[in-house]
Amino acid sequence: MIEETDRRPIGKWGRMHKAYLEEVHPGLYERLILNGTLYRYLADANERAEAMMELLTQQMKEREGITERLKAEQPMVWVGRMNSIQARAEEIVMEEIIHTL
Repeated sequence: MIEETDRRPIGKWGRMHKAYLEEVHPGLYERLILNGTLYRYLADANERAEAMMELLTQQMKEREGITERLKAEQPMVWVGRMNSIQARAEEIVMEEIIHTL
């Protein structure tokens, strides 16, 4: 086995993808371990997921008119709408990055 030197964080999304690989694709999971590339693979998945979350959140905020003004004038409405956006973006990331190869 080759020792991994990549020390980027695998984060929340990398851990979720690891669990997915262990359960659904154990052969690939074992190959990644044996090749010494699992950590890099998971860190890459985490970075893609974080970037996608940021992009989706920003696009949804713009499309739905969520502004700093709304945040200042109606903070509870803003929180509710942002929570909805975050939940929908997370669903998309789970489907597009975490539960795929």
